[in-house]
Amino acid sequence: MNTTDPISDYLTRIRNSIRAHHKRVDIPASYLKREITKLLVEQKFIAGFTEINDMKQGIIRINLRYNDGISAITGITRVSKPGRRAYKTVNDIPRVLNGLGIAIISTSKGIMTDKDAKQQNVGGEILCNVW
Repeated sequence: MNTTDPISDYLTRIRNSIRAHHKRVDIPASYLKREITKLLVEQKFIAGFTEINDMKQGIIRINLRYNDGISAITGITRVSKPGRRAYKTVNDIPRVLNGLGIAIISTSKGIMTDKDAKQQNVGGEILCNVW
């Protein structure tokens, strides 16, 4: 399937799986999706992930995290879109829900959270917000 915005597709698959109370979701793999998934595991928004080799581009199988039937991810939104990119300097990086959520940022030093970007004093493209 050809998509014009693979990151929006990634976020929508996670959002739809959470709303349907699925335990896991399969997503076509890419480097950027893999790095975002690693950040979500580090921040404890998802339980874990495995990579499946299907002799094509691969699949990322994400295990969703639930506590008493409530998902750890209550909201996930795309900020920067193909038609309107959102680049911010280190001083303009927004806080998500007053620090309760995270913004995932693509910087010159790699994919990182808003807190890590401020610590390393780098700005970049704000990919999405998770809370």
